[in-house]
This record gives sequence, structure tokens and C-alpha cells, in this order.
Amino acid sequence: MKLKKEYAILFIIILVLISYLILHEKDRTHFQLPAVSEIAKNRITQIEINTTKETVILNRKDKTWYIGPEDYPADPEKIKTMLDVIEKLTITALVSESKNYIRYDLNDGQKITIKAWDGTTRIRQFDIGKSATTFRHTFVKLEEDPKVYHARGDFRHKFDRTLDQLRDKNVLSFETDQINGMHISEDNKTHVIKRNTRSEPSSSKEPDLTWQTADGHLLEASAVKSLLSSLSRLDCEKYISNQKKEDFDDPLFVIKLKGEAKEYTLAVFAKTDQNATTYPAVSSENGYLFLLSESHVDGFKKKIEEILKKAKT
Repeated sequence: MKLKKEYAILFIIILVLISYLILHEKDRTHFQLPAVSEIAKNRITQIEINTTKETVILNRKDKTWYIGPEDYPADPEKIKTMLDVIEKLTITALVSESKNYIRYDLNDGQKITIKAWDGTTRIRQFDIGKSATTFRHTFVKLEEDPKVYHARGDFRHKFDRTLDQLRDKNVLSFETDQINGMHISEDNKTHVIKRNTRSEPSSSKEPDLTWQTADGHLLEASAVKSLLSSLSRLDCEKYISNQKKEDFDDPLFVIKLKGEAKEYTLAVFAKTDQNATTYPAVSSENGYLFLLSESHVDGFKKKIEEILKKAKT
């Protein structure tokens, strides 16, 4: 009798477990993950980024992205990383239905709301919370869906940027081998440097590039090349919004580069504050007044001194 009783209890336990598994499977199928379709990035013509601090509107015109009504050029690499996320947003798991958004940084004070448009049609909207502890996923909330999900990838930092951080910071760009002359102006003096070639008549080697002053004094090509290289892909620290180019005159130095097709100019001015760590500057390749780091400007000064010092010896 005791053995039969134990079998009966075991049978009941098995039935309970089977019932639980069947019901649990039904619950799981009830909470299927939402299907988020992929969007071709060339459909996206506008991106709206809403944070508690500001709302940034990005607009695409032809193949170039601009910021806000001022049409500031946007950083193309930063825009690309955002478009990749918007285009391929992938939901991987249901995290919570409790609506306790604070723990995921999806509450009104911390979330970042993203909206993407194709012309006048909104084609994507979602809220971004913090990264998961694995840093392989980000907590998100979809439009008109109160649940919290895992989205593939760690991407909050790609959208958590100010208008100034999204601006294209490149202020001067050229190919160094296209430059054949340089004017360096400082202390009311202008030093003219030009490039030429030299080769031995009997030599089969390619002509060597040389640099010399207007009066024929040879310079070390490496010193000139170093200055050109540091200028060829120049990014500023930030832009100055409350002043214009016309507000500055009497630069510390001006560098004019004579290219085969065009001329490039960089003018650097004195610090507005003796404790500042940046210098105001303007460039022929950028329509805005900007700030260059102290290290950049000190580097230019050192390279200019090296070139001119050799020109005098």
C-alpha cells in the first residue's frame, strides 16, 4: 500500500510539471517579440533627437546632412553611425512589463527619443535607455509599446551628443602633393616659399621635390612637409557662435597655401583670455569662426620657426 501511495504522488507531480510546461509555453508564445522591419538608410531624410537638454534636427539635402535651421554641416561619420542603428534596429529580448522605466534610464528625465522621417512620413520612433551590463545591448522602448526590450548593440553614446558635438569639425582639408607654394605672414613680414623639382640629367630616378625661399634659399623638405601634413586634415575644437569673422583682425600668423587648383588660407588670432587653452581662427574652407587647441597652434608655431630658421642659415 505504501508503494502504491508513493507512485500516486509521483504521478501527480509529473502531471503538475507537464501542465506547468504547457502553460508556460503558451505564455511564451503570447509574448512574441515585435517585428521591427529594416529601413533603407537612403529613405531617411530627417532625424530628430530629443533629450532633456535640447532637440536636434538633422536634415539630408542630396547626400549631405545639415543641422537645424542654420544648416550647419554635420559630421558625416557620426551621422553614419546613427543611421546604421536606425536602419537595422533589432529587438532581441523582452526585459520588463512593469513600467519601471527609471531603472533602465527610459524615464522622461533620462531617455533619448529618436524619430526618423521619409519626407513628411515618420518611419521610425523609439526611446533609448542605458546600456545593458554586458555592453552588447541597449534598453529601448518602441513607439506606443510600454514594454522594455533589449536591442542589439551598445549605441546610446552615438545619439547622446549635443548640436556642437554633431557639427563637422573639419576646417581645412587638402592633398599635400597638390600644394606648390606657401606664404607665411607674421610680425608684419611675409615669407614666400615655393616648390620645385630637381633631377640629374643622367639620372633615371624620379625628380626630387625641393622647397626654397623666393630668393632661392633651399629649405629642408621634411620641415615643410611636416607643416603641410599637420594642416591637411585640420579639425577644430569647437565653433564660436556669438562672434563673427569680421570681429577679429591682426592675426598672430597667416598661412596661405597655393594649390594647383585653388588657394587655402588659415589665420590664427591671439587668445581672448590669457588663461584660455584655445585660439580663435578662420579658414578659407569654412564659413564659421572656430577655436583651435593650444597644442595645434603651438605645433604650427614650432614648425614655422623651424622652416624660417633654416631659411636664414
